[in-house]
Amino acid sequence: MLLTSRVFVIYIRSSESYYWDMTMKNVICALTIAGSDSGGGAGIQADLKTFAALGVHGMAAITAITAQNTVAVRAVQDIDPDMVKAQIDAVAEDIGVDAVKTGMLHTHEIIKAVAEQIEKYDFPTVVDPVMVAKSGARLLKKDAAKTLIHALFPLATVVTPNAMEAEVLSGVNIRGIDDAKDAAQAIARLGPKAVVVKGGHLFGTKAIDVLYYEDAFRFFEAERLETRMTHGTGCSFSSAIAAELAKGASVVEAIGVAKAVITRGIKFGLPIGEGHGPVNPLATLYNDANKYNAITQVQDAVEVLEAHPEVSTLIPESQTNIVMALPYALGVLDVAGVPGRVVRVGTRVQASSCPAFGASSHMARTILAVMKYDRSIRACMNIRYSEKILDICTNLGLVLSSYDRRKEPSAVKRVEGMTTPWGAEQAIKQIGRVPQVLFHTGDWGKEPMIILLAKTSTEVADLAVQIAGEHQRRRSGPEEK
Repeated sequence: MLLTSRVFVIYIRSSESYYWDMTMKNVICALTIAGSDSGGGAGIQADLKTFAALGVHGMAAITAITAQNTVAVRAVQDIDPDMVKAQIDAVAEDIGVDAVKTGMLHTHEIIKAVAEQIEKYDFPTVVDPVMVAKSGARLLKKDAAKTLIHALFPLATVVTPNAMEAEVLSGVNIRGIDDAKDAAQAIARLGPKAVVVKGGHLFGTKAIDVLYYEDAFRFFEAERLETRMTHGTGCSFSSAIAAELAKGASVVEAIGVAKAVITRGIKFGLPIGEGHGPVNPLATLYNDANKYNAITQVQDAVEVLEAHPEVSTLIPESQTNIVMALPYALGVLDVAGVPGRVVRVGTRVQASSCPAFGASSHMARTILAVMKYDRSIRACMNIRYSEKILDICTNLGLVLSSYDRRKEPSAVKRVEGMTTPWGAEQAIKQIGRVPQVLFHTGDWGKEPMIILLAKTSTEVADLAVQIAGEHQRRRSGPEEK
């Protein structure tokens, strides 16, 4: 059966037809030429995950098979250089390669074979000069370093050494940013179009990568993360650059995306094994995949609140907001809430607007602080404080904890928006777990508040409805304190 190259998918909606011409969207393909990590944290395994996270079809030419885990590299079996070349030929001649990333190239014979193929096909190439594993095992033989420099570097679009690799390649003793700049320039003289000296191994509160490209320096900065989940960092970073180059991004744009992907990947690395756990390059993909769910969760929660007028008795003077964070949220832009908040209108509640990301500040910062302790708790809502409401929460069997705003450090108080995350951390530390209800009794000019916490915003809304129902039943009693 002969199939034409033009494929149409037709959707019928309201008597209209929607056509998607598949020839309008080419599949972007990137190739990793690297070693296999049996632990799945680095090498081609990390590269393929990173390609997938960035919407690129990943292909692999395996240069070596390693027996390794999070603790050590136990054995290395090199692949015959002709087999490495055959793998590259196979995908280049049939599928096509939009960009290449090289990783572990253990011997000078393998490096020479890879360089010949890259020169033959003229791929845009990112070279990660992998020399030593996190465990200390050598992944580049000593006699292969010169071949790497002379055969492969002149063909590279970008070279991505860490500080220790940059010292070996440049002869510069790197102790700070100025040293990293000198090393980047020295490596650039070896032939690559661009050099990124990664700052993960340098000291300081920030992890700063130094790019030398087109006779100019650029700096890519992120918060330094104290974690053992760093296995595969260099692999994912270089493969993210390759993926973006394959999609047509500039060198500077590609490195910016890679920096963001790897920062989130380290932040939410996988706590497995006894040694260095792997980074999680798929965290970005998981966030993107959950955006629709987070928005609909908040919308559903709002509809629950609006359908129960009794919730109006829980709305504080400063009004309320209900939020839900993405599973790998880093900041307020990763938290969905209601712009303008949820307000009391007479004897009912009403959302001021449709849910959106970045719509909340205080509640978003609160849930981000909570997620540091329990990432499954991703939603919260603030309600007004009263002893009667706290008593209702206790009778419902909820776990409560509090913090005292009067003990807030002045350094925290001076920074807008830092009180709520500080308070959440204090309340959690006080009982050694994340509560379902946290509260404070206010401070000078600050309204006391109760915050409800749950896994989803609809669970929070249901909890608020339950509390409001009991609160309404008690309202005929004595005046609230």
